[in-house]
Amino acid sequence: MKRTETVGTEAGDARVSWHPAKDARLVLALGHGAGGGIEARDLAAIAAELPGHSVTVALVEQPWRVAGRKVAPAPKTLDTGWRGVWPVLAGAGLPVVAGGRSAGARVACRTAAELGAAAVLALSFPLHPPGRPERSRAGELLGAGVPLLVVQGGRDPFGRPGEFPEGPYRMVEVPDADHGFAVPRRSAVTQEEALRAVTGAVAAWTAGL
Repeated sequence: MKRTETVGTEAGDARVSWHPAKDARLVLALGHGAGGGIEARDLAAIAAELPGHSVTVALVEQPWRVAGRKVAPAPKTLDTGWRGVWPVLAGAGLPVVAGGRSAGARVACRTAAELGAAAVLALSFPLHPPGRPERSRAGELLGAGVPLLVVQGGRDPFGRPGEFPEGPYRMVEVPDADHGFAVPRRSAVTQEEALRAVTGAVAAWTAGL
C-alpha cells in the first residue's frame, strides 16, 4: 500500500511517496524535473509497474515543490535536498538505485558516487538546453561512476539519443517521444506503447542489477 512521509533536509521538508514491493530486492528512488512533480507520466507509470518486479519505488518531491514554490532552486540546493532524503531511502538496508527525470536525473548523476547508489536511472536527461547544444551537460552523465541507464525520447529537444556521447552507459530510445515522453497523434507509436517502452526498459535493466 502506498504511503507518504515527510523528511526534513537542510533545504527544507521533502516528501517521499513509497510504492512498496512485497519481496523487494532494491529501492528505485526517483526525483522529478524542474517543470513538474512526481505526477509526470513516466514516474507514475514506473511507480505502478516496478513493484510487480520486486522493486520498491520511492518518488521524491524536492523541498521547493513541497513548499509550493513554482521555480526550482539552483542545482546545489537540489543536491542538498536529495542528500537529506538519502538516509531514509537507504533505511531498509536494500541497494538503492538513484534516478529521476530531467533535473532529477542530473541530481542523481551528480550525487550517485558519494551517496553509494547502486546505479542511476536517467529519464529524459537534459543533455543541453533546447537549441543550445554547445551548453552540454555530458560531464554530469559521464561522471556518474555507477551503472547507468538513459531512457530518452527520440525527439527530445533537450537532447536526442544520437546527440549523446559514447560512454559507460546504456541508452534506450523511445521512438517519437518528446521530453515528457509524449508522442504525437500521428505517430506509429501510441502513448500507451511509449510508456510501456519506458517501464519495460527499466524493469529489464533493474532485473540485471
